Amino acid sequence: MSDPKTPLEAGNYYHIYNRGINSCDIFREPGNYEYFLKLYEKHINPIADTYAWVLMPNHFHILIRIHDDVDVIRIDQTGFENLSGIINKPPHQHFSNLFNAYSKAYNKYFNRHGSLFERPFRRKLIDNEVYLRTVLKYIHNNPLKHGFCSHPMEYPWSSYMDYTSGKLTEHQREILILLFEDIKNFKFVHEQKDDS
Repeated sequence: MSDPKTPLEAGNYYHIYNRGINSCDIFREPGNYEYFLKLYEKHINPIADTYAWVLMPNHFHILIRIHDDVDVIRIDQTGFENLSGIINKPPHQHFSNLFNAYSKAYNKYFNRHGSLFERPFRRKLIDNEVYLRTVLKYIHNNPLKHGFCSHPMEYPWSSYMDYTSGKLTEHQREILILLFEDIKNFKFVHEQKDDS
């Protein structure tokens, strides 16, 4: 079960997801998707490796691993943050900054106001390889689940093509493909129907 209070800790894998408030669209046109990815690179790449992602019109899913060297704010015995806490933000703050920056730009562009994303954003700790494979497949097959395409290769706003194109990416392609043995089995597993 998702717990928005689950801390994002160094070295751990997480399934991060959220949706528009009242399930409203958060991406309406290609430029919205592109801008979100640009902001994502700025705010999240410094603290996490991204292994999978999908952006849907009213929600998104991301599979990340927090970098081993990410410092977290430490509170000293007086109750104040130490100097490293002033310089460094905890990982969840980077996500909050991403969502806030995107929301401001989206609201300005579409002449709207108020919250765009549900709060707090959802996160699930991934603590074993079976669950990691399951989440990766779930993310890539999310457009199929919602009727946007019949194969993950057809959906443009996901990391599936990063894995299958053979191009070098920042999505840690090689590490996760090894969980499926090879690219052939990666594709095969993604094409299997779930029992649920």
